[in-house]
Amino acid sequence: MKVLLVDDSVTMRRIQKTQIGTLGITDILEAGDGQEALEKLKANMPVDLVLLDWNMPVMDGITFLKTARADAAFKDVKIIMCTSESEKSRVVEALKSGANNYIIKPFTPEALKEKLGL
Repeated sequence: MKVLLVDDSVTMRRIQKTQIGTLGITDILEAGDGQEALEKLKANMPVDLVLLDWNMPVMDGITFLKTARADAAFKDVKIIMCTSESEKSRVVEALKSGANNYIIKPFTPEALKEKLGL
């Protein structure tokens, strides 16, 4: 499984990378904003999963999500919003925009495993 971590916090990406590694996933790409993530997604397909932060500079997570979902090349990529945004309206907006799931940071490897259906 190839995973793309998208978060402007290097520390958060490192934590997520460690947690994902405990699930046996080692093919991990990283991006610091939505624009960089789109470039990495295009250059590294097939990507199986994107863990996507909401609040980032350059291009935020919801804009990335809508842009990726508008491109048929990425229709099979599972995208999970992985953010501290916990308001119900934000969850609904993300799901309506094409997110496959939503997980609140910080999360445990077990919670991620459950969201992935592993």
